Amino acid sequence: MFKNKMSLRLRIFISMILLVFTATLLVLGSTYYQYRTESDQYNSYRQERKETQLKRQINYIVNKHDLSDRYDLWEGYEKDFEEITKIHSVEYSIFTTAGRPLFYSYLPLDVISNNYSLEEEFADMLVSTEEGKFTSESFTDVGKFQASYSVLKNDLGEKYAILFFPYFQDVSFAESELNVFLSTLYQIYFIMLVVAIVLAYFISRYVTRSIETIRLKIGQTGLLKKNEKIYLSNATKEIDSLVNSYNKMIDDLEDSAQRLAKTEREQAWQEMAKQVAHEIKNPLTPMRLTVQSFQQNSGLKVSNQKDKLNDFCDTLIEQIDTMSNVATSFSDFATLPKTQLEKTDIVEATKKVVEIFEQNNISLETSSENIFIKLDREQWIRVMTNLIKNSIQAIPYDREPIINVKITENLKTVKVLVSDNGLGVSKINRDKIFEPKFTTKSDGMGLGLGIVRSIINSHRGKISYKSRSKKGTDFKISLPK
Repeated sequence: MFKNKMSLRLRIFISMILLVFTATLLVLGSTYYQYRTESDQYNSYRQERKETQLKRQINYIVNKHDLSDRYDLWEGYEKDFEEITKIHSVEYSIFTTAGRPLFYSYLPLDVISNNYSLEEEFADMLVSTEEGKFTSESFTDVGKFQASYSVLKNDLGEKYAILFFPYFQDVSFAESELNVFLSTLYQIYFIMLVVAIVLAYFISRYVTRSIETIRLKIGQTGLLKKNEKIYLSNATKEIDSLVNSYNKMIDDLEDSAQRLAKTEREQAWQEMAKQVAHEIKNPLTPMRLTVQSFQQNSGLKVSNQKDKLNDFCDTLIEQIDTMSNVATSFSDFATLPKTQLEKTDIVEATKKVVEIFEQNNISLETSSENIFIKLDREQWIRVMTNLIKNSIQAIPYDREPIINVKITENLKTVKVLVSDNGLGVSKINRDKIFEPKFTTKSDGMGLGLGIVRSIINSHRGKISYKSRSKKGTDFKISLPK
């Protein structure tokens, strides 16, 4: 069972939505955090400022009336301390350095359980520290507040009291402002999310349009049908590279299909050739022997009649020999022997063939006197025989034959060039000359070049040709060393 896979278009669409949604959450979170941080910093600054002003006013009254070491006189100036609460709109309490209450305009919440007094240990600790200050966050039914305890000093720097200053943050306005701001931000980002969904839809379609085209083309690709190449305008670099690879694959596929078709045709011809050679060869030898026996034992004594019989028998024998040659050609094409590669001097083997046709103006050029490669000598002789014979037959009778065989070598290959000044190959036949059965001659079976190519392929070589109309043909063979 194959699971349904998510399409690339859907992946791009979901990725863009998640990206926008994640960015929205991050912006909202960072905005909320920044707003809270700034609010805390503002309240902290405001608390310190009010506490500094409060200390300055208390110290002014204490120094004015010399109350720093005379706690019994504080009740007489209670109105002055109450006036401070009205001026600065704050509440506070004052304790002695031992923790006993001197004045409180606001109920000292943290010290209710201690009869409105500070614990002695806490007071001693606070007075003994160099900074002389302690701040804590407290919660009550009234709300959250910052409880600040700080030591008061006179002009001489002597510690005379402890100030308790509860600072309640006025967060109602800030919370309302934050809620309005976040509500507006939510609306903006909701609209942005809707726009992002629409854009993501069209962008995902645009991005995957080229890939979808390629997918459809690949789905229609087949070995046995005409495949179309892909041509896209304004394609990205990656898509263009993919398209080029696909188009190259189409070229390779067509080439493979053509080679497969040729191979199938050759195999079909080889199979047919086996049957034809078998059916023809079986009766030929008895027929030839019968005709020869009849010719020798006819018993005719009249010269005129005997000559006619001999002409008739010779004609029959000639036709039987022709049919035997045809059967031999088919047999050779169908049952080429297995290639036996041995170290062979290709120059010496080629000279043997050239010497057979030396009366036909054939020249041999070589880059070295001896060139040794792994070769099947008998098959190579058959290749050169077929090529030279083919060149001789391509030259018209009214033209002096010029055939040149050239052998050259380099580090990796040996190249053999067979050139003639014949009539060449017409354009309509240039794709067919290596196919079995194809021939332009009246006395040939069209198997010679097919056999040549099969032998060259068995040597892991290549054969090609160039033809000049009415001027000649060059066959080029390349063999690996």
